[in-house]
Amino acid sequence: MTEISIQSLMEKVVRAFQPEKAAGVDARVQFHLTGAQGGDWVAVIRDQKLSVEPGTVPNPTLSFSADTADIMNMFTGKLNPVQAYMTGKVQMQGDMGLAMRLANMFKRPE
Repeated sequence: MTEISIQSLMEKVVRAFQPEKAAGVDARVQFHLTGAQGGDWVAVIRDQKLSVEPGTVPNPTLSFSADTADIMNMFTGKLNPVQAYMTGKVQMQGDMGLAMRLANMFKRPE
């Protein structure tokens, strides 16, 4: 089985975005990933559109820090996001209300 890259995962996230579920959201979400393929990514949700690209942003609305493998497992449905947070696999800072809404803005992986 071929391992998915973070780049291709981020592209899938953009395709899974459901704009109608993001009405009224204006947010910058920072991802700080460690481990294999680690790095920084920024997701911007504005005007019911999502863009994701490598990099950092000052004063993000919400920040996630996690190992790349855990982020991949969350996005592919192998790891429950709430469980990941409760067990410390994912650390979050910022708008927790937005964190709770994020999961509903994306279609489940097929």
